[in-house]
Amino acid sequence: MATPTIWWVRSDCRLHDNEALRSAAATVGPVIPVYVFDPRAYGEQGYGGADSFTFQKTGSHRARFLQESVRDLRESLREQGSDLIVRHNHPETVIPELADRVGADRVVMATYPAPEEMAVETEVKTALRAADVAVERVWTHTLYHLNDLPTDYRSISDTYTSFRKSVERESTVREPIETPEVDGGPIAEIDPGTVPSLEELDPNLEPPARDDRAVLSFEGGETAGIDRLDQYLWGEDRLREYKQTRNGMLGQGYSSKLSAWLNAGCLSPRQVEREVRRYEDERVSNDSTYWLLFELIWRDFFQFQVAKHGRSFFAPGGLQQRTDIEWRHDETAFDRWTRGETGIPFVDANMRELNRTGYMSNRGRQNAASFLVNHLRIDWRWGAAYFETQLVDYDPASNYGNWSYIAGVGNDSRDRYFNSSKQAKQYDSDAKYVTHWLPELAVLPPRYAHEPWTMSADEQTDYGVQLGSDYPEPIVDPSVPPEPYR
Repeated sequence: MATPTIWWVRSDCRLHDNEALRSAAATVGPVIPVYVFDPRAYGEQGYGGADSFTFQKTGSHRARFLQESVRDLRESLREQGSDLIVRHNHPETVIPELADRVGADRVVMATYPAPEEMAVETEVKTALRAADVAVERVWTHTLYHLNDLPTDYRSISDTYTSFRKSVERESTVREPIETPEVDGGPIAEIDPGTVPSLEELDPNLEPPARDDRAVLSFEGGETAGIDRLDQYLWGEDRLREYKQTRNGMLGQGYSSKLSAWLNAGCLSPRQVEREVRRYEDERVSNDSTYWLLFELIWRDFFQFQVAKHGRSFFAPGGLQQRTDIEWRHDETAFDRWTRGETGIPFVDANMRELNRTGYMSNRGRQNAASFLVNHLRIDWRWGAAYFETQLVDYDPASNYGNWSYIAGVGNDSRDRYFNSSKQAKQYDSDAKYVTHWLPELAVLPPRYAHEPWTMSADEQTDYGVQLGSDYPEPIVDPSVPPEPYR
């Protein structure tokens, strides 16, 4: 029998448009797909020093999504007569041992630029090469391929607009790859393993409770991702109005919400682009259809920025290497922010939505982040780490890139202060979003639901909403804008 090739599935849980799978299947031998739940991606993580901080690496929302994604991929492979080997251990142990057992002489893997992902990849690569097993790394997760950028990634612009214009002018999005047939070969002789429970991944994880207020259930897997793309573009015909609705906050249709499937690799950005182009050909081409592609290029930008800058992307001073900001490490204030109890309704509603559902709108993320770093002056990495725990659509490049941007230490050092009261009135004028997540304020008219601290003592009594008991007093004076960084 021909020598097997191992396809190490990472954040590319899909069969469509998957260059790693195509490369693995291109040889004459069988393909052994394997997914490894790395214990280092779960449980408490953190950093030391004077600003030491620990956090839960992966929360229940994303862990559940990843479980579902792995199960869905397994079912798709089984329909082809193959299977997915699942293990819960360190990949640098699992992959070489499996290669030795099945006699594989080659492992194909997707590669990712973030430091933690790269470190694991390096350990696997080192162990395999010591065992004389060839390693092939493949770039699979961006709209524009790394090798198709106008310049070497180490020379790309650190400004989004310049980067976007250059790739739009000088690069081309590759056509999606057809899904190959997967010959499982000796896979039937291997214990397929089981998808670990949340408790096995992390004893502190519990199945997330379903909240009927959630914008979407976010079911993991390639099947659900393709269904969501089809529903948003074709079933509900919402792409034609995306630019006008994308700053919405209630309901499943105000934005595409494809990020969870894109970031877990259940959905290819090139597949999304192809469907957008087909939509433009068959229905309408306008600023909204372009804007979805514009957002995909933002996603690319942060991926290539991490590839270019590495660990400095995650440093306290960010890419700017700023030392002039004295970040606070106030655990009490931070805890109020995480629980949605700052006394600023627009911030609190967004944080409670995040905690309950694992999701928050882009408008909400900007406001919640701005409040933490501008009003409270708390270390931006604390906020980024909390989002890492909670977000179902977490991605290291996009998450830390956006947080450093808001904090003024990233790709644009200008202050990014959001006036939460002004933003609330602009994007939630009737206070339906705020009262959706803060029902204790539902009896208030919109002006007070957004600014309850402006009620007099008599008005608090009349409405039955007492600040300090029914809803918190504001943690800062909302009428005083934060001092600029410089």
